[in-house]
Amino acid sequence: MNRITKLFAEATEPILNVYATAGYPNYGDTMTVLNALQAGGVDIIEIGMPYSDPVADGETIQQSNQVSLDQGMSVAHLFEQLKDMRQTVSVPVLLMGYINPVLQYGVEAFCKKCAEVGVDGLILPDLPMAEYESEYQAIFEQYGLYNIFLITPQTTDARIAQIDAISKGFIYMVSSASTTGAKTGISSDQETYFKRIESMNLKNPRLIGFGISDRASFLKASESAAGAIIGSAFVKLLGQAQDLHAEIVDFVQSIKGKK
Repeated sequence: MNRITKLFAEATEPILNVYATAGYPNYGDTMTVLNALQAGGVDIIEIGMPYSDPVADGETIQQSNQVSLDQGMSVAHLFEQLKDMRQTVSVPVLLMGYINPVLQYGVEAFCKKCAEVGVDGLILPDLPMAEYESEYQAIFEQYGLYNIFLITPQTTDARIAQIDAISKGFIYMVSSASTTGAKTGISSDQETYFKRIESMNLKNPRLIGFGISDRASFLKASESAAGAIIGSAFVKLLGQAQDLHAEIVDFVQSIKGKK
């Protein structure tokens, strides 16, 4: 069973997915960050593959992408850093990024490498659903990878139903029509949107992302979904941390209410 499916089947409390940019704050920090996230009690780790034009991301994550690229990070180097990941990391791991670097690497070679290092799924916001179905779904499935789709307040019910039909694992529910880190907290408009999606009775669970930054917003979002995703607030912490491991553990425990 895919680790993502197992997690959602067995979870007894809200699921916390934390995003971290690979090779940030320093090129060699990827596994340090992953191990600290696991030590803190995170449920899913989402690793950002640095890209020069991360259109869905706000300033904080864009800057981390640039720092990582400037330090020499690439898809090939990331796979090298992750080659022994499953010796210490047992939680589900997703790679998040944009389709261009995947195409440059070669889609099948990329999926094969994901399976080798123990990646469970991919989030590729600019991969069109029709293209995924016609070109890549069979390859993803061959290597046991889930493709996680995003929905927004502007996504039609018909399209959401289509996404739900071809999805496995969970659906990434973008809380607002903005970039990551642009807003914090949950507005009444967002709550209306959450209720609309809830009323659709989708087969896949949902995690809410964008604007989740602390325990209060995590719990609020989790009232309308299986859990939530934190990105910019965590990347900001990485950029300022003096003691990377200790501060990551502290951050995760503060969100999960374990301290």
